[in-house]
Amino acid sequence: MSYSTYLTLIVPALITLVVTYIGALFVNDYMKEAGVTFIEKNKKKVVHASAGGVAVAFGFAIGMMTYIFGASFGLYKPAATIDILFAVVLSVVLIAFVGFIDDINVKSSSVKTTGMSDVRKGLKQWQKPLLTFIGAIPLMAINAGTSTIGFPILNVLNLGIIYPLVIIPLAVIFAANAFNLLGGFDGIISGTGLIASLGLFAYSVIWGTYTGALVTAVLSAAIFIFFLFNKYPIKILAGDSFTYGVGAALVASMIVGNMEIFGIVVFAPWILEFLFHLRGKFKTTDLGIPQSNGTMKPPYGKKIYSWTHIIMNIKPMKEWQVSQYMWGIEVLFVALAFALKIFVH
Repeated sequence: MSYSTYLTLIVPALITLVVTYIGALFVNDYMKEAGVTFIEKNKKKVVHASAGGVAVAFGFAIGMMTYIFGASFGLYKPAATIDILFAVVLSVVLIAFVGFIDDINVKSSSVKTTGMSDVRKGLKQWQKPLLTFIGAIPLMAINAGTSTIGFPILNVLNLGIIYPLVIIPLAVIFAANAFNLLGGFDGIISGTGLIASLGLFAYSVIWGTYTGALVTAVLSAAIFIFFLFNKYPIKILAGDSFTYGVGAALVASMIVGNMEIFGIVVFAPWILEFLFHLRGKFKTTDLGIPQSNGTMKPPYGKKIYSWTHIIMNIKPMKEWQVSQYMWGIEVLFVALAFALKIFVH
């Protein structure tokens, strides 16, 4: 990429940093006043603002619109197709809104959800895939991505009309819901999401998919700012507006950046997390049981229903350590994705 092309990545990302930071400050105050909060059981029932994904979705949308604005007014020749960018923004915002609906479903008294009682009831299991399908429609409508996918060893496979009408909606629905399964510890979801996004950005820059680079540059900027509020000790909870929206943004970047196979490997921890939760019939939690010495105890003993259960069974560790272990796991999967791209493809 040329110097001017890099500027069209840097400027929207910088705008995203500023907008997301202002948005996070607003969300922190507004959600507390509105009662959209979360009782964090890992810290003796400390109450935090929820729905932090609203700030991320807003920052992401403004960052992408910054690029579209510059292209529309002739400040530079766009290297990405504008209708594709609009479709990505609409997809992410729609799914983040679905997550926000889930976030604001707060009850006045505790209800039984996933293995523990909480004031958040959330959407019903059947409602989540149905509503997240809405976010796939913009990408389906413009026939985003390419139906020809290069598989290691198997070479090229042309999926034809199956790609936009079947693969895209299934990928968006799965990514949004699977990404939502791993978020019970401070910074665990924002940290792993940031690593995944940066991995996809690096891939896009190295192998020249500009649209993927733009989407992941803006997404990484938004997640990074939110990570500062979400890491230990947490200030704002990510909420389903974050997990649904970022999950959708990650898979959208894979689709429009033509990096599906690389992305599957990067996203593998969440695929495995889905299988862990499937084993528990989606009635288990990834949270730990706080101990008097500050460490976390796995809630089901040696039974494994989440990555966090594996981590907490390694040795007694504090909440922030569980998150760091999970970040390390995601780094390994990103490294594996690059290794497969370089040595196998």
